[in-house]
Amino acid sequence: MDLELARKTLAEQPFSRLLGARLTAFGDGEATLELDIREDLHQQYGFVHGGVLSYAADNTLTIAAATVAGPGLITSGFTIDYLRPATGETLRAHAQVIRAGRTRIVCRCDLTTVDGAGARTLCAVAQGNIAVTAPR
Repeated sequence: MDLELARKTLAEQPFSRLLGARLTAFGDGEATLELDIREDLHQQYGFVHGGVLSYAADNTLTIAAATVAGPGLITSGFTIDYLRPATGETLRAHAQVIRAGRTRIVCRCDLTTVDGAGARTLCAVAQGNIAVTAPR
């Protein structure tokens, strides 16, 4: 699986298209997904909704796993810890493979926001187990 196939797979997800998610890096056990922070992605206090952060973590964890195992994967579970409110212009999720087993792949994801000046703020961290559904 390469960056173009990963981008095509992401584009086939209606919810990813709705959010405007884009894959900016893919390979060597790592992946980065970004989306523009828009007002319609906020919760009532003006921060990015936790569901948007969870979406970004979930997808990026699985996409990172695909760099080592190919496309036959599904998230079997993940945890997320919100560290601070997400504000800025861009949400960036960067995941890396921690351990790739035969049937499960463990990944970690850091979620940061980027403001107009390029300053990054870590707003959440996630760790997930990705199940291999198709033989490699």
